[in-house]
Amino acid sequence: MTEILSPVQLIQPKRFGDSRGWFTEVYSEPAFAKLGIDCRFVQDNHSLSVPKHTLRGLHFQTPPHGQDKLVRCIRGTIFDVAVDIRKGSPTYGQWVGAELSAENGYQLFIPIGFAHGFVTLEDNCEVTYKCSDTYAPANDGGIRWDDPTIDIDWLMPAGADPELSAKDAVQPLLASFDSPFSYDGRPLAPLA
Repeated sequence: MTEILSPVQLIQPKRFGDSRGWFTEVYSEPAFAKLGIDCRFVQDNHSLSVPKHTLRGLHFQTPPHGQDKLVRCIRGTIFDVAVDIRKGSPTYGQWVGAELSAENGYQLFIPIGFAHGFVTLEDNCEVTYKCSDTYAPANDGGIRWDDPTIDIDWLMPAGADPELSAKDAVQPLLASFDSPFSYDGRPLAPLA
C-alpha cells in the first residue's frame, strides 16, 4: 500500500559542509517526484521585504492558471503558511505553517488549491519561490490574512500590526469565497 503524502510538504534539503561553507541541492525533479511532487516549474519569483512583520498573503491563482509553489527564504526568517481552500476537503479552511530561514534552508511546497502567505520575522528578508504557472492577473485571488475562521497564528507579538499592501488589507473573507478548487483525496496533515 502506498502512503498518501500530505499535499503541503516541508522540504529539508541536506547541506554538505566543509571549511569553505556548504552546498545544497534545492530542487531535483527525480527527488521531488519521489515525494509525489511532479509539477513542472516555469517561473521563479524573488521578493525583498524590508521591515520586520511585512505580511504578504493570502494569495492564490484560480484555474486554469493555478500555481504550485516551492518557497524558500534566502535571507532572514519568515513564517510561511498554506491554507486549504479545496471545495469538499475535510480540512477546508485549516492551515499549516513553518519557519523558513536562510539558516535552516527549509522549503515549503504549496500545491494548487491552497492559499499562501508569509510574514517576515526580521528586517530585510528575501524570499524566492518557483511557480508551476506564470502570473495571470485575471486569475489573481486572495483571502484576508486575519480571517477569524482560519485564525492563523502569525507569530507576531500581541498588538503588532503587519505591513500590508493595499490589496492585502481588503481581501475577502473565506466565508464569501466560492472555491473553484476540487479536493483530490489528500487531506492537509501537520508538517513533518
